[in-house]
Amino acid sequence: MASKRLTNLPFIPSGIEKWRINDFPIRYKLIVLLLLISIVPSIGLSILTGMTVERIIEKQVTENTLQLIGQVNKTLESYANNMQNISYLISFNPDIKRFIDETEDNQSTGEMDTYEMREFLRSLSTLYPEVAGILVANSSGKYISNELYSDSNKNLTEEKWYKQAEENKGIFKILGHPSNRKVKSYLQYKDDEVISVVRAIIDPDTQKVKGVVLIDLKLRVIAEATKDARLGKTGYLMVLDEKGENIYSPAKQLINRFPLKWVADGEAGTFFRKVNGSKSQFIYQKSSFTNWTTVGVFPSNEAVSEIKEINFYMISFVFIVCLFGLTASYYLSTSMSRPIGQLMSFMHKAETGDLTVRYRGDRKDELGMLGRSFNTMLVQINKLISLTEKQERQKREAELRSLQEHIKPHFLYNTLDTINWMARKHGAEDVANLVGSLSRLFRIGLSKGQDIIPLSEEIEHIHSYLQIQKARYKDKLNYTLEVNESIKKVPIPKLILQPIVENAIYHGIKERRGPGQILIKAEEYMGDLIIRIKDDGKGIPKEKLTALQENLEVCFSEAEERMGLGYGMRNTQARIRFTYGDQYGLSIDSEEGKGTTVTILLPIESGGQIGEKDR
Repeated sequence: MASKRLTNLPFIPSGIEKWRINDFPIRYKLIVLLLLISIVPSIGLSILTGMTVERIIEKQVTENTLQLIGQVNKTLESYANNMQNISYLISFNPDIKRFIDETEDNQSTGEMDTYEMREFLRSLSTLYPEVAGILVANSSGKYISNELYSDSNKNLTEEKWYKQAEENKGIFKILGHPSNRKVKSYLQYKDDEVISVVRAIIDPDTQKVKGVVLIDLKLRVIAEATKDARLGKTGYLMVLDEKGENIYSPAKQLINRFPLKWVADGEAGTFFRKVNGSKSQFIYQKSSFTNWTTVGVFPSNEAVSEIKEINFYMISFVFIVCLFGLTASYYLSTSMSRPIGQLMSFMHKAETGDLTVRYRGDRKDELGMLGRSFNTMLVQINKLISLTEKQERQKREAELRSLQEHIKPHFLYNTLDTINWMARKHGAEDVANLVGSLSRLFRIGLSKGQDIIPLSEEIEHIHSYLQIQKARYKDKLNYTLEVNESIKKVPIPKLILQPIVENAIYHGIKERRGPGQILIKAEEYMGDLIIRIKDDGKGIPKEKLTALQENLEVCFSEAEERMGLGYGMRNTQARIRFTYGDQYGLSIDSEEGKGTTVTILLPIESGGQIGEKDR
């Protein structure tokens, strides 16, 4: 199963490490972060603003172009309306009426009437300067005009324009540029220089066509209405008739032929088409009166000046922001990464053992606080090193003193054994017992160099000590030892009872009147060992007891300097706490005139009982 799971793991080449952003230096991270929050939003805002402005301006250009086309259409419709009005004026003229009523059998028009009709037509041409020529033809083929004439003997009623007027039943019709007609102009207007319009004159009773009015409109007026409408630099307007033929277009064109199907979907609008390899925009509007379509044509990539100016300002703004963002990000990242680099350098020196390095700076931010904390840490490390060196030196001195002191007990222990043997030889049992107790005291004190001994040996040691003191104080001193058999093998630090019992004798029992009693009781309580040394001596005054309790909680050297307290009691407290922790140790309770109780709290370590084998 294990091999199967291993085969499912993806293969990762040993030479390729996984890319992680946390591996990059903080300087590069800060630069990237500052660029992201400064330059990227600016670029995004510029692009969005540019697109929005371009769309708005494009919409405004389209609307303005449509309005311009609408104005041109109104002008063209005005000219067409004038032509229509002229046709009505002509049809209502009495002389013209007699002329169109004239047939081949009934020729009532004289030379005077002809002159008056021509003067009438001339006055209309004068009143409407956009008119290039007016011709009135009756159903017999005869015509009358000042500017136009027929260059053929062919009957004018057979002309295409005449037939188109007949088909339109008296409705005004714009024909566009004349082509292949037999009517010419005295003013030498070419066919592509005029626009022809016609209207048939109908007999209201018979609805028959009695004649046709032909009017030529100068193309120049249409050109004047459209050529001044400029769309950008190369855009222009063109006018198409209802068949898609050019009514007017400038000399330079982007498109030669405009399909009318492109604008068949509506009366006005805009669209894009690719013409001659380039994309162009077309804006158109149809005239319901003339049926002409005016189209605006200009290249789509030809931005108007406003868009170019806005884009220039946008690009300048982005450039300034990028320049400022790069400069600011470089400065800020350097100002933040440089002290970090300095701290790293200091830490490397501290790692090599040079603890004299210090951060020097007056920054008030987190980096300055970190640098000052680094300095404080180095000071504390130096203090701890000095303290450790001092403690090691004191430990070596204490070991030397301990060695020296051990030499004396060995010699004294051997001497006491000799005295004990000699006392028993001479029958001095009391002396022998006293010397035996003193010998056991020293033997247990040596304990083969061990610091931890069973509770039973500590009790034996304090029993020997009390026997010696009993020999001195006689009935003044009485004592009781109460130790449960189940805890006699519990290991404890040696010689912790003797200093306390000694204080109980010298400061308690000795100071009271009459005999005194010392009770030493050891018992187990909630997994711990409690040893109580209780005397009924003089007791301790409240103030001194408080001071003593406080000084048990301070360092050993301070207690000696402040109050001269007993070396043994403070040493016992220090040994217990050093061995087991601050939750264990001595506590004192006393009432003046009634006695003192010293309680020793020690742990009963699991499996920590010492048997004879261990010793």
